[in-house]
Amino acid sequence: MLSTFRTLFAGANARAEDRLRDVYAIELIDQKIRETETQVHAAKSTLASLIQRRRSEQKLLDMLNTRIAALTERAKDAIAAGRDQLAQEAANAIAEMENESAVRQATIERLDTQATRLRSSVERGHRKVIDLKQGALQARAMRREQGMQSQLHSTAQGKSTADEAQDLINHVIDQDDPLEQAQILADINAGLDHSGLEDRMADAGFGPATKVTARDVLDRLTN
Repeated sequence: MLSTFRTLFAGANARAEDRLRDVYAIELIDQKIRETETQVHAAKSTLASLIQRRRSEQKLLDMLNTRIAALTERAKDAIAAGRDQLAQEAANAIAEMENESAVRQATIERLDTQATRLRSSVERGHRKVIDLKQGALQARAMRREQGMQSQLHSTAQGKSTADEAQDLINHVIDQDDPLEQAQILADINAGLDHSGLEDRMADAGFGPATKVTARDVLDRLTN
């Protein structure tokens, strides 16, 4: 008996929740749209931070490359003057700076990749908000039409059990997929990961090597 009462109570709560969702469906839609807009705004802020950091890294990289160019000229002068030890020290310093430059360049490329992914996510979110707002307009129009139909058929009998069952099926089917966002992010990650493209092209013989050693620097300076 107690189990039956619990079942009936749970069923009554579920029906009450469904009726409440139906009554406040438009308000719930508007709230979900606001929440989605908040998420898109947060993603935009994160994207702005990534772009700002990328610009900062680019400035540091440009300064480092300027130092490399200046020290390279000094090393050439040292080699011409027969100051081999001084030239070796310069070559070691140049090699370290060029490797640091490569690391910073990799950081910039990683930030570019992250920014590209996030930008795509922001664009998708923006389009989703537009679609949701269009859907909300349709829902309002349908709600008004339903109200008018209800008034026109106020004397009609209640729905059949088959109609009620179909409504329940539609209610379940129309629920948002909780895995949708995770799937979208997985698709973005799979489609936008272009990191290491320069290394792969260099290994294939297209363009110069992306790594520099002290031996490379000495060979270049002495040739």
